[in-house]
Amino acid sequence: MSGKKRKVEEDMEKRRQMMENLKEIKVLDASSLSYSTRVKWFFICFAAGILCSILGTALLFLPGGVKLFAVFYTLGNLAALFSTCFLMGPLKQLKRMFEPTRLIATIVMLLCLVLTLCAVFWWHKKGLAIIFCILQFLAMTWYSISYIPFARDAVMKCFTTCLS
Repeated sequence: MSGKKRKVEEDMEKRRQMMENLKEIKVLDASSLSYSTRVKWFFICFAAGILCSILGTALLFLPGGVKLFAVFYTLGNLAALFSTCFLMGPLKQLKRMFEPTRLIATIVMLLCLVLTLCAVFWWHKKGLAIIFCILQFLAMTWYSISYIPFARDAVMKCFTTCLS
């Protein structure tokens, strides 16, 4: 009888731990925030991203502004990317980022973010940093339109029509 009781107690403890783990996951999920809070923080974070990108672009024309441009432009893209975590939650965002349809776009986008900073701080190649910023823009655009049904197909068809 004590063996059965111990087994029941162990099962209850496992269930309690599972519930605690679910609560921890819930904290990481956007649904723990109210809808209005999620939307507000999405707009705040997205606006901060746009502001950083615009500020970076304005700083580009100052002496030594390429470094500031690269940093602010990269921070702006990161803020815009993270803003969507408020809408769908960070775990769901990460899962969706690495779905097969977005995998290449995600990897290229993240790689361009890192390479931009490497080019400006470690390699000291300003021209390369600007090229990586352009690639950041293109990769972020391609990644973003992957969330719109058939948008990539429409863009591809538009470019093939224009080029042929």
